[in-house]
Amino acid sequence: MDTTTGKLHLKREVGLISAVCLIVGTMIGSGIYMSPEWVLRYVGSPGASLLIWTASGLICTIAAFAYVELGTTIKESGGEYIYIFRNFGHVPAFLCSWTSVFLARPAGIAAMSLSLAQYVAAPFYGECRPPSAVVKCTAAASILILGIINGLNVKLATRIQNVFTFAKLLSLFIIVTGGIVLIFKGHIHNFQNAFKGTIGEIGSVGMAFQQGMWSYDGWNNLNYVTEEIRRPQVNLPRALLISLPLVTLLYLMVNISYLAAMSPAEMITSGAVAVTWGNKVLGRWGWIIPLSVVLSTFGSVNGTFFTGGRTCYVAAREGSMVTMLIPVFLLIISVSLVVAPIIGDPRIEYLFVFLFLLSGLLVYLLLIHFKLCAGLMDRPTVFLQLLLEVAPTEANLE
Repeated sequence: MDTTTGKLHLKREVGLISAVCLIVGTMIGSGIYMSPEWVLRYVGSPGASLLIWTASGLICTIAAFAYVELGTTIKESGGEYIYIFRNFGHVPAFLCSWTSVFLARPAGIAAMSLSLAQYVAAPFYGECRPPSAVVKCTAAASILILGIINGLNVKLATRIQNVFTFAKLLSLFIIVTGGIVLIFKGHIHNFQNAFKGTIGEIGSVGMAFQQGMWSYDGWNNLNYVTEEIRRPQVNLPRALLISLPLVTLLYLMVNISYLAAMSPAEMITSGAVAVTWGNKVLGRWGWIIPLSVVLSTFGSVNGTFFTGGRTCYVAAREGSMVTMLIPVFLLIISVSLVVAPIIGDPRIEYLFVFLFLLSGLLVYLLLIHFKLCAGLMDRPTVFLQLLLEVAPTEANLE
């Protein structure tokens, strides 16, 4: 508890190793096992797909420099929410938290949990697809378990993250090693004329970047727990600048391994490129790959839980700068990655996203700005805090 402001602050229990594991463990989910075929489908050639993977990692690394400055200047948890709040005020910060808490985080957790459940249930049904009810119940159980773990103990959640991060790194090293062996055996035909058939349309390139960037998603999650990092001015930049080059190199080597084992046509039609790779290269040991997907996705969901709750926490606590060239560059890149797929492939879903943002603005105006129904949630909030033993975000120190 901060005795000067009366606001609750979180304990600093995340060291450098845990910080690196949090970033790497959240980034490496199911994406690297599934996205490569889509990146290749959109750009049309092995060489172009490898450029997309490299450029995606480079963009995230450049963005990390901005987040290092933000995280060491604004030493509060909450990630994008608190940065927007401190620089632009309540309304854009509320829309950020509204989108994150009610749409982006839940949808991401649900999608990853369904992928996890699909791979958990698959071995019990042989060649058949697992029933939808089994997959959904397994996904719900994983969400419940991880929600309880993250609600009970920060140290337990970080230890689980560390264990699963090392497990998923081991599985990627297996794929990388297999690719190196194949290349030494002469499987290099897919790297000859590597750019033949490249598709250069803006919409296709934009969609390829979205697939690649999705696999890197989570690189910024450490900034959601800034208040819990020991010596954040030192460990935050170190963790980001260790994690991002490591993951970029791993992703590039994994894609090279995929291309050493399969033709572009096989990758595009595989449906699950890592599983296809495992069956071709590992033979009867191919079951290691589905297990790796389960471990990766479980760790990624845990990391999302661990960091996602901090946005809600900081937004509740608050009641809801960086210099020149890097932010400008990132703004241009971000706008381009958003606009290019809309121009190249307009869809009705984009309208739904815009309407959801408008609904958040309406909620803000009615409940926060004009304070309609003020005090309506006070009693339910106090009741839930007492029932769940949740500390209030502010305390009366008088």
